[in-house]
Amino acid sequence: MRIAIVAESFLPLMNGVTHSILRVLEHLQERGDEVLVIAPSTQDTDVPDEVSGAHIHRLPSVPLAGYANVRVALGGVYRVKRILADYAPDVVHLASPFVLGWRAAQAAHQLGIPTVAIYQTEVPGYASRYGVPFLENWAWNRVEQIHLLASRTLVPSTFALNQLRGRGIPRVDMWRRGVDTQRFNPDKRDAGWRASVAPGGERLIGYVGRLAAEKQVEDLAVLADVPGTRLVIIGDGPQRAALEAALPQAVFPGFLGGDDLARAVASLDLFVHPGEFETFCQTIQEAMASGVPVVATGRGGPLDLVENSRTGWLYEPGDLTGLRARVMDLMGDDAKRRAFAAAAHASVQGRTWSVLGAELVAHYKAVTREPPVGRSPLVALSAKAAKPGF
Repeated sequence: MRIAIVAESFLPLMNGVTHSILRVLEHLQERGDEVLVIAPSTQDTDVPDEVSGAHIHRLPSVPLAGYANVRVALGGVYRVKRILADYAPDVVHLASPFVLGWRAAQAAHQLGIPTVAIYQTEVPGYASRYGVPFLENWAWNRVEQIHLLASRTLVPSTFALNQLRGRGIPRVDMWRRGVDTQRFNPDKRDAGWRASVAPGGERLIGYVGRLAAEKQVEDLAVLADVPGTRLVIIGDGPQRAALEAALPQAVFPGFLGGDDLARAVASLDLFVHPGEFETFCQTIQEAMASGVPVVATGRGGPLDLVENSRTGWLYEPGDLTGLRARVMDLMGDDAKRRAFAAAAHASVQGRTWSVLGAELVAHYKAVTREPPVGRSPLVALSAKAAKPGF
C-alpha cells in the first residue's frame, strides 16, 4: 500500500504519539509498503530524512508557547493538499490530529482520499490544566470536525470509544497499543541502578512521562513521605524545575530511552500515574510488562489497563488521600505487591506491535473499499505515480 502519515508531532520529540508512529513505521517497512510522513519542522539539525524506510516531509513550524520543543506546523490546507495530490496515497493516517491534522483531514476530504484518524490525545481536557478552560468547547468542536470528516476513527480505550460516540462521532473502532515484552521485562531489574537512586535501600515508587501540566505529577507530593520509600520521577518537560523544587526528596533521572528506560522501569517496586487525561497510557503497559504493579487515576485509558485488586489499584480522580492509601497498601505488604506484579506481567503478554500493526493495516484496507461516506467524490489520482523527492 501507499500510505501518508500526517503526524501532529514527530522526532526528535518523543511522546506517546511519536512512539506509536515509530512502531507503525517498523511494521509497514516489514510489509514493504511505501510511506510518507508529513510532520512539523524542527530546529534540531541532527534528524533523519528517512525513518524505517519512510520519507519525512517537514513543514515550517513554530514552537508552542510555554513548551518550546513542541512544534506547530504553519500553512494552510492548500499546502497539505498539494503534497497529498503529488504523493497519491491509498490512505491518509492522521496521527492524533488537531492543527496539522485538521488541515490534512480537509485536504484528503477534498481529494477523495480515505482517512484513518487516530484519537490519542484528549486536547480539550488540557484546556483547564493550562488555565484556559474557556477554550475547551472550541477544542471539542475542532475534534468533532476532524473525526466527522474521517473515514474511520480508531481509539485506544473503552473510555475514549464511549467519549467520542457520546459526542456523535460515527465510524469509531478500537485499536489498542502494543508493548515490547522483550524490552520491558522483569529480567531487566538492576540492583546497581536501584542502589544509585536509593542508597539507603528504600523501595522505589516511580513515574515515567512528560513533566507537563496535563500529567498532574505534582499530585505525587502526597507520596513524598511514605515510610521506607524513594520517589523516582523519570522524564523531562516544562514543569521539571518546579517539580524538583516542590519534591526535593525525589530523584529526577531526566529523560531515559531504550535499554536505560527498560532497566529503570523494571527496577521500580511500584508505578504511579496521576494524570486524568490519558486516552491509553503506554507507560502503564510498559510497567506491567516489566512486572511492576500500578496505581493510577480511575479515568481514561487506565480503566482498561489496571484491574483493581489484581494488577494494581485505581483511585477516584482528585482523591489524593485515596492515591496515598492505595500506595501504602501495596508498599506495606511485600507478598501482596509481588502477587500484583506477577498478575500485571501476565496480563500484557501477547499484546505485540506486530498484532496491532496487522489490525491497523486491516483498517487501512477496509476504508479503501468503503463508499466515501460524508466525503466529496473521488478525484482521480495516479496510483502508479513514482515516489516524489521532496
